[in-house]
Amino acid sequence: MTFGEKLKSLRQQNDMTQDELAERLYVTRTAVSKWENDRGFPGIDSLKQISALFGVSLDDLISDDDVKNGRLLDEKRAKIFRIPAAVCLALAFALAFLTAYVSVWCSIPCVLAAGGFIVCALLSKPAYKRKAARENAAAYIVSRVAIAAVFLIAAVTLFIELFG
Repeated sequence: MTFGEKLKSLRQQNDMTQDELAERLYVTRTAVSKWENDRGFPGIDSLKQISALFGVSLDDLISDDDVKNGRLLDEKRAKIFRIPAAVCLALAFALAFLTAYVSVWCSIPCVLAAGGFIVCALLSKPAYKRKAARENAAAYIVSRVAIAAVFLIAAVTLFIELFG
């Protein structure tokens, strides 16, 4: 039984509508509907509230299937950013070429495209994998500092090239 099925069953056993449950959890009815249809998963605070409201343990509320479903949803959300990341990277390369051979003013959109690539690339990794990467704090910090340094060097170089 999935989390959504469990939630719907508990709600119906307690003669509650989705609106009533949403009010008690301080969320929207749409959120409750998504949870019940396994199209979304509540945060830990909402899970604690649901557990207390219905008098069930978190272990009973969440099974291994629910964790797997949460990861699948996370993977699906992350995939959305893969194509924009590739487009931003290609655009950055094209604009870098134009900067070198056509006009130095093409470097401004090149830096913006590179920034877009960095953001989309970071978001294209599922949240649970990003959390696992944070556990290795040294590597996580070094990678973030390196990304920031490269971007800062590019921006400073651009500024010097344009106005120096």
